[in-house]
Amino acid sequence: MNKLQTKFFLTKKKEKIRYQFNKGKNPLAVVFLHGLMSDLTGAKVKKIRQICKQSNISFLAFEYTGHGKSSGTFTDFGIADWIIQSKEIIEKVIKTKKIIIIGSSMGSWIGSYLIKKVKKKIVGFIGIASAPDFTKEIMWKNFSRKVKKLIRAGQIYKMPSSYNNFYPITSKLIESGNQSLILNKKIQCNFPIRLFHGLKDKTVNEKFSIRLAKVLISKDTQIFFQNNGDHSLSTKQDLSLIATQLLRLFKNTL
Repeated sequence: MNKLQTKFFLTKKKEKIRYQFNKGKNPLAVVFLHGLMSDLTGAKVKKIRQICKQSNISFLAFEYTGHGKSSGTFTDFGIADWIIQSKEIIEKVIKTKKIIIIGSSMGSWIGSYLIKKVKKKIVGFIGIASAPDFTKEIMWKNFSRKVKKLIRAGQIYKMPSSYNNFYPITSKLIESGNQSLILNKKIQCNFPIRLFHGLKDKTVNEKFSIRLAKVLISKDTQIFFQNNGDHSLSTKQDLSLIATQLLRLFKNTL
């Protein structure tokens, strides 16, 4: 089950999106949205895919353009592009009337923005190390004048990453993020919200999950802070907690 099946979805703009879709018999589907510069090979996506198979629930995950084996170069795209692609593939591939969205880091931002787009079908939302509006709140606000000047001039700023590499930051990424900001909004949600954040997350502070909880207005919101969790939240303990809550959502939905 953990072996990735390679399939490609062609968007209206002729972009090739690598995806995996496993159809289950239950009338429910889970959509997993990965984070910035991630792909479909991580521990979280494998664990969630496994849970869905065991529960006979449909599962969809895909890689945005410029990520993994999807087409395009990372620096040519931004948040707004990935939101559009996500909406398109979800609408084309998912045929069930009930969807649980799971977003990791940037994926939680994208998923939150998508709520209005596919709201009638959503029956649950899980945010993992949520990073809403990070291009503005974490990046741009903290960049020096020198770095901002570099980006405005159309050059790439290699922002250091805690994963021993760097993020190539472009004006496209910043501007696209500015088009998609959600922390200044209120999004009505008539479904459960479950947010997870590690207190040892050096990439995105746990305050971002708290702020997101104030954006996604629900009568059933829970935030789980994991004392030893980092940004990836991929240890056995982290994944077990996420799995427990996902299974509870399954039970309450089916």
